[in-house]
Amino acid sequence: MEFQHTSVLLKECIENLAIKPDGVYVDGTLGGGGHSAAICAALSENGLLIGIDRDGDALAAAEKRLLPYQCRKLFVQSNYSEIKRILAEQKIDGIDGATLDLGVSSFQLDNTERGFSYMQKAPLDMRMSRDDSFSAYEVVNGYSEKQLAELIRKYGEERWASRIASFIVRARLDKPIADTEALVEVIKSAIPASARRDGPHPAKRTFQAIRIEVNDELSQLEKATEEFCDVLIPGGRFAVITFHSLEDRIVKEIFARRADPCTCPKNFPVCVCGKKADIKKVTGKPIVPSIEEIERNPRARSAKLRVAEKIQEEKNNKR
Repeated sequence: MEFQHTSVLLKECIENLAIKPDGVYVDGTLGGGGHSAAICAALSENGLLIGIDRDGDALAAAEKRLLPYQCRKLFVQSNYSEIKRILAEQKIDGIDGATLDLGVSSFQLDNTERGFSYMQKAPLDMRMSRDDSFSAYEVVNGYSEKQLAELIRKYGEERWASRIASFIVRARLDKPIADTEALVEVIKSAIPASARRDGPHPAKRTFQAIRIEVNDELSQLEKATEEFCDVLIPGGRFAVITFHSLEDRIVKEIFARRADPCTCPKNFPVCVCGKKADIKKVTGKPIVPSIEEIERNPRARSAKLRVAEKIQEEKNNKR
């Protein structure tokens, strides 16, 4: 299956990265290479793109796609949260920019055997990396009712979390829930018909929650957001595209804290806590897709882009 993915907020992301032709840029979620291709197009032969992905299929497809570009390229199979280790291994002290596109790629959603989609029958998998041993099967069939309810409520923001967890545990007493179709049927039976008439697919939130749990997505994002801010050189920019409120909240809060870390009382005329901003927010409110983009690519509907820029440490932090 060919690795295809329509990059979301591509133009806005590249414009806000303000790419320097000879710079070092990281695409931490390489995917099909859409954002990377646009970065490479702006780089000279001295520029460097570092593409990171947990999925070996994505790396192979992106490497092929990016062959025509003249810049230097480095492909790494790893989690983007390991950025400091990756740069240290390459003896790179800092980067001019980076981007993360946190959406599940169209290839992964449409590739039946990966088990990400609730629209097709597939084994319960949902691993971003096939090298991982822990899958959706272990979550659905191994977690207690309490654990299931908590993760569906927390990561899926699903109001019927307790009922869905109860139905899952009851269903697996007969036999393990082995595929996505069986799980969808259990979820549908748990949600009252009146609640299923409007809104998204009834399984959407639960599938999201299980995928986040399998891939440890939120804690990895929190670590990565801090580390990417750390490794930017002054003037370097970091662009993050999120697809649900939990991701967006993590990025928003870390950017806000690092842009204004002062803990002094608001009535103090001068900062005495000594905490200094090391980034500034390029985007106040997040950038969202245009109506035209959403019509072309409905998966872009919930996307939000936030951008931060590394600054020189200020000597004084006056109010």
